[in-house]
Amino acid sequence: MSEKRDIRPLGGQQFEVRAKGDAGKTIVGYAAVFNEETDIGGYFKERIDPEAFDGVLERSDVHALYNHDYGKVLGRSSSGTLRLETDEKGLRVEIDLPDTNDARDLIVQIERGDIDQMSFMFSMDGGVQEWDESGEVPVRTIKQVGELYDVSVCPRGAYPTTECGLRSLESHRDHQTRQTNFHAARKRRMKMNLSLRG
Repeated sequence: MSEKRDIRPLGGQQFEVRAKGDAGKTIVGYAAVFNEETDIGGYFKERIDPEAFDGVLERSDVHALYNHDYGKVLGRSSSGTLRLETDEKGLRVEIDLPDTNDARDLIVQIERGDIDQMSFMFSMDGGVQEWDESGEVPVRTIKQVGELYDVSVCPRGAYPTTECGLRSLESHRDHQTRQTNFHAARKRRMKMNLSLRG
């Protein structure tokens, strides 16, 4: 897979299961919260801008999964069983759970308190980010997500793709170094041209 995909967990109880009449049960909660800093494996901190998902939801066919496993699909935006919207808090999720063994087991695990987190998988390819390295720890603000792949109910907020985030930081720093070197070389050339004229 050439494109880098990141997973960002949201810790703590960020959803609840609601009865939906005879139609079954619905998970309602948040897969992302805006303007809250998250530590990304000790490498940097990250926050999500309130406009980060603007336009992305309309063009993405997002799956709702258990633990980012495409073998355990809980819903899908194109079928209407997953509904996503942004509000003042974050990326709000509603998943109409299927009548499957996996979904019934999941409800039991949620009610027991064994599973209480959500996360989302995304790519920054085509997205917009800003870096602030003025403090001890760099801070990345995701201004625009490139692509949203899934929202997941998960047992633990792990960072299996933290290396993707680290590559983003290294890429940013490499770009900054190239820019600095370019400007320094340009100044040297201008200085040399001025001295040749004088």
